[in-house]
Parts: sequence; structure tokens; C-alpha cells
Amino acid sequence: MFLVVTEHDESGDGTEPVVRRRVLKAVGLTLAGVLVLGIGTAGWAYWHLNHNIRSVDIDGALGDNRPAKAVPTPSSSASVSPLPSGSLNILVLGSDSRSGKANAELGGGDSTGARSDTAMVVHIDEGRTTATVVSIPRDTLVTRPSCPTPSGGTTSVAYGTMFNSAYALGGPVCAVKTVESLTGVRMDHYLEIDFSGFAKLVNALGGVTVTTDEDIDDDQSHLRLKAGTHLLDGTQALALARTRHGIGDGSDLGRIGLQQKLVKALLEQISSTSLLTSPAQLYQVADAVTGSLTTDTGLESLGELTKLGQSLRSLSADHVRTVMMPVVTAPSDANRVVAREPAAGELWASLK
Repeated sequence: MFLVVTEHDESGDGTEPVVRRRVLKAVGLTLAGVLVLGIGTAGWAYWHLNHNIRSVDIDGALGDNRPAKAVPTPSSSASVSPLPSGSLNILVLGSDSRSGKANAELGGGDSTGARSDTAMVVHIDEGRTTATVVSIPRDTLVTRPSCPTPSGGTTSVAYGTMFNSAYALGGPVCAVKTVESLTGVRMDHYLEIDFSGFAKLVNALGGVTVTTDEDIDDDQSHLRLKAGTHLLDGTQALALARTRHGIGDGSDLGRIGLQQKLVKALLEQISSTSLLTSPAQLYQVADAVTGSLTTDTGLESLGELTKLGQSLRSLSADHVRTVMMPVVTAPSDANRVVAREPAAGELWASLK
């Protein structure tokens, strides 16, 4: 589920790390499995899963004042593929609601509202056989542009504010506009994965096995684990994804490292579970996934999500590059970072 969390280059120099998992391939297989479920079971199940997905009309809210769309290269082939093959940029966010008693019991801490604690831009090259995944640290200081509000007003421009404040203030629309302002790259689609749905997914899979390198004792996430290998249930796995204060120096980099371990473990669990031979378990997994998704209106149905997944079937791990946006410590605050130029600008320019 935490496809939003990727291996990153901690040095921030944009070099390519070793990619061990076919991350985007797993997305396609999962979505294809959802479609198989919809065809092979009662129409109600398909209707239910389809209506689980929430959507936001980002294109309608932002209008035309955005970076230009990529222009596809004309195909010389006489045949036309039924699947799209043009390049894509997708903003993928992991949102974390900490409000309410239920979320507090899941390690939500004391803060209220929903936050975007994990963000990445997934760039899929034309032909959809290669991709680059760029993680944006949530503590990056940015200029947040004026964003439209649901009531018809606009927010004010903010300078030197944390990147994840855009989502907290203006939701998906402001998050997309802020990313486009930061990168100069048009986001073709938006995918948001709710952290609380992750707990349901882990439970539907029968848990997830994770090995930790040090003891964890975090009063904020309520997670306490000895160093070693553990089979975590959904509540524990979600707490692990939120943990930062009980490890290392308490910075967000420690949490990113734990989330990376969790991603790998979850993908291993999914690949080792024969979901297609167990319709009941497949339905539970599909229900957990679709119930935690918010998309733009272009991906608001099972059909569109499945088409996206199928179009990535030729994308292998050897052709997926994962990096972190190059950053340096912010001059104004040692606990924050800013984009390191010209490296960051060159990275974003390569994705246009």
C-alpha cells in the first residue's frame, strides 16, 4: 500500500540506488486483480469497490494556469494500442489523519486533521517501460502559491513554509499546485492513499513481517518493539509507519527508513500470498485498497485504475529509478531543508 514510500538517495545527489522491488509492476498486478474480482463475482461487489474510490476534480479547480502538458511523439506504427502509452507524471501522497479516538488508538498522537506525511512524483516515460520516482521531503521549505478553496475563495501566497502545509491548508488541489510550482512539471494525475486504510490492508493480508535494527520506544506512535524480526498486525504496522521519535535522532529521515522497510515487507507479503486463489481474501484486500484511495477524476473508477495498471505491465524494476529531491539544510532553520540548486532544477527538467 505504501507505494508512496520509496528508497531514496540519502546523500541528496540524485544518484540511482539499487531498486530491489518491481514497485510499479506491483501496482499493475494489484489493480488487475481487482478487475478480475469484479468480473468473477457478483455485480454488487464490483459496484461496492468502484464506489469506495473518492475523487477530486483537480483539473476543474486549477484551470489552465499550469505547466504545459507533455506532447506525445506521433507513433509510426499503423496499429493503435488499446492501452495508453504516453508519458505521465503522477503525484502520489500518503495522508495521515490523527484526529478522533479511533486514530489515536492507531498511534495517531495528539494532533488533529489530515496531513500529507509522504509525497512523491512518479514520472513514467513515453512507452511506459521506464520510470523515475522522486521523493519530496515533507520538511522542505517552499513558496506555497495561492490556491483555490472549495468555498470559491483563494488562499494567500506563503513564503518559506513547509511543503506539507499545502495539503493541510487546501487539500489535494493545493498540494498539486504547490508541487507544480516547485517543479515546473505538470501533474497528469493524483493518487492519495489514506494511512488508516493501510492497517486494514495489512490485516487482510494476515500481517506483515518486518525486521528492525534497533529497539523502538515511541510515545507518539505508541510503538514498542525490541530489535529483531516481528510479525506486525495492522495497528502495529501503521504505528511503525508513523514512528520517528523513538529511533535515531528523532528526525524524519529515521521514519523514512522505517517506511522503506515496511514497503519492502508489504510487497513481499503481497507477492507471497495467492490472492487469486482466494476470492474472499482478494475481496478483503481490494476493499482495503479502494477504500483508502482518493484520485483525480481521471482515475476515479476501477476501469481507469486497471487500465493504468495494465499499461505498466512492461515496466520492470531494472528500469525504475528512485531518488530523493536534492536538498540542503535551510539557512533559516537547521530542522528544515530547501531544494539544492541547480541539481533539483535539473532533475525536474529531466522529467518534462
